[in-house]
Amino acid sequence: MNIKLLIAVFLLFFAASEPTKTYVANEPWQRAEVIRTAHGVPHIRAEDLRAAGYALAWVQLEDYGTATAMRVLAGSGRYASVAGYDQIGSDFNIRRQRAKAEPKYATLSQEVRDVYEGFAEGVNRFISLHPDEFPKGMPSDFTGFDVLATELVQPSPQKIRNFLEQRPGRTEDDPTTMDEEGMGRDDGSNAWALAPSRTTSGKAILLRNPHLRWTAGYYEAHMTVPGVIDFYGDFRIGGPFGVIGGFNRYLGFSTTNNSQDLDEIYALEADPAKPDHYLFDGRSVPLTREMITVPFRNGESISTETREFWSTELGPVIKRADGKIYVFKYAGDGEIRGGEQFLRMMRARSLDEWKDAMKMRARMTSNFTYADREGNIYYLWNAALPLLPHPPVDDLTAVPAKGRKDVWTEYVPFDALPQVLNPPGGYVRNENSSHHYTNVRTPVVTKNEYPNFEAPRLSLRSQLGIQLIGGDEKFSLEDIVKLKHNYRALLADRVKDDLIAAVIAAKPAGDVAAAVELLKRWDNTTSPESRGSVLFQEWWRHYSGIRDGRGPTLPDEQRYAKVWSVDDPFNTPSGLADPKRAAESFAWAVEQTKKLYGSFDVAWGEVHRVRRGKIDVPVGGCGNDLGCFRIMNYDRDKDGKMAAVGGDCWVLAVEFGDVPRAYSVLAYGQSSRRESPFYADQAEMFARGEMKRVAFSEADIDKQAITRFRPGEKPVR
Repeated sequence: MNIKLLIAVFLLFFAASEPTKTYVANEPWQRAEVIRTAHGVPHIRAEDLRAAGYALAWVQLEDYGTATAMRVLAGSGRYASVAGYDQIGSDFNIRRQRAKAEPKYATLSQEVRDVYEGFAEGVNRFISLHPDEFPKGMPSDFTGFDVLATELVQPSPQKIRNFLEQRPGRTEDDPTTMDEEGMGRDDGSNAWALAPSRTTSGKAILLRNPHLRWTAGYYEAHMTVPGVIDFYGDFRIGGPFGVIGGFNRYLGFSTTNNSQDLDEIYALEADPAKPDHYLFDGRSVPLTREMITVPFRNGESISTETREFWSTELGPVIKRADGKIYVFKYAGDGEIRGGEQFLRMMRARSLDEWKDAMKMRARMTSNFTYADREGNIYYLWNAALPLLPHPPVDDLTAVPAKGRKDVWTEYVPFDALPQVLNPPGGYVRNENSSHHYTNVRTPVVTKNEYPNFEAPRLSLRSQLGIQLIGGDEKFSLEDIVKLKHNYRALLADRVKDDLIAAVIAAKPAGDVAAAVELLKRWDNTTSPESRGSVLFQEWWRHYSGIRDGRGPTLPDEQRYAKVWSVDDPFNTPSGLADPKRAAESFAWAVEQTKKLYGSFDVAWGEVHRVRRGKIDVPVGGCGNDLGCFRIMNYDRDKDGKMAAVGGDCWVLAVEFGDVPRAYSVLAYGQSSRRESPFYADQAEMFARGEMKRVAFSEADIDKQAITRFRPGEKPVR
């Protein structure tokens, strides 16, 4: 079937409505048009922000099925009424947040409320037209506040559990976790900004490169309302302001995870004379008691459950014992302006306007990397960081608090946050390491201004990023696209020579001797055709004690001869701490690689594959543990091959001329629906390390147009 015909058939189904529907004049779907260009990217042209929000909800539901609506359902606090008792905890949590936030909704600008309310209307209309796609009892009366509620910041359940159980460390299900290489996790991002002095065109360039699981729901889209907004970016599935990065005609921005401590646990003195009171500033203060009732689906009926919660003005009560009342105070408690801030960032026309939006402090976390048409490049270590009146403590320690002077009440000032503007060398960059090494042409100061700023750290991935752009070369936009897909594994540069020496010293024979010769010839990359890379990876994981995708069981001191150090941050870690064990692990890896793949000299791409739909092709790239810049992570398939399940997601490179020029790729496709023509149509391009041209101008969009429709319009018969 012709691809355009296939696409038209697919979209016609979702454009359909009930034939008997009577329309109110000038409904949102009548004020918006969606133009899909190559690979299904939706370009929304709307008359107003309400219609734009409506259209964005519609295309997300078209491409991702129930996911968007179910997220709004969770934000409404009614998840258990549809999905059953297992979701009741989620409803209790969000209902507590909603109670604090809902009275503030009317204080938001009409513009941002229009987006939320339009989005809710789009969800409602899609549900009403396609009820068979949704579970029984799915409501279709969502409000703009329900959509906003999906963004509300909640206290970290994992940190609370860790404190209650006195269990050190953060775990994988904590969304605030940010691990570095070797920890068995590859979540994070890379971001670069190059000044005009470092580009062949004399125009600033921005690179955006997140890497998460391929279920993360990055969604490429373009939203235009004439005279109001013209923004192209990644809108995360489930809402209008899950924007992580993108650009308009004037500027662009990207985020990378940073490491910050945005909460504290305080121990208050229980009042021995009054039940459910605590002593604070010499007064007896009552705890606030909340009784919350949540409905849940119980077979064919609806049941309810009521729970009791306690809180203070500082935050929720998490424990009462030994005369103490423990409360969890966290940044963002009750904050509702995240979408307001993002809308201002998306509409900004200058660095000053963009920074004014950032100064709202409604976005709690992340490094931001920025570039604009005027040639500015900028980096900000962003955090709603508590201004502590006491020394920092770990997550298992409660700080005694007898009064307001003992607790934090405001954030570290915006101007005091680490930031870099137009530095020498013409670049800023971040790959999730600390802010100290954003630009190494400037003096690297590793002493923090505030004690709770992130400590100095520089991963192998970050060191490779510095090597790639930290020189004096000038790059074209196409050079940056190519450089982003660099396959080098920096770990090999640091330890391979020691490994070869250790194996030779052990007087190898047979396959082990042949394998060490292979290692000598290996080019230290994980390109699809590289041989030696699979063997090296198996050796490193055994030597480090990495098991089942988790972090190493051995500390760096038992792995490296030299661990990472602020005294030599660009050349450490390096060498091997235990040559004898390294040689033994290598012999094991030779046999293990043969056992798994039939040969120890198997090519990386024979093992590592992109498999999506009918696509099954080799792919290069590795995890943080090997020091790759092109991050990929894999799960083992039934046939023993390693199938890509995460890593590079939505990748963007944009150059800021009079009209932005950009390339992008969405590794796992625009749609999660297997029947969609957009499910796997970018997979092979991504695996080859290629990207598509972005259509941004009206002329380019019209030229690339595959189909046009009004979302939810009654089809012509």
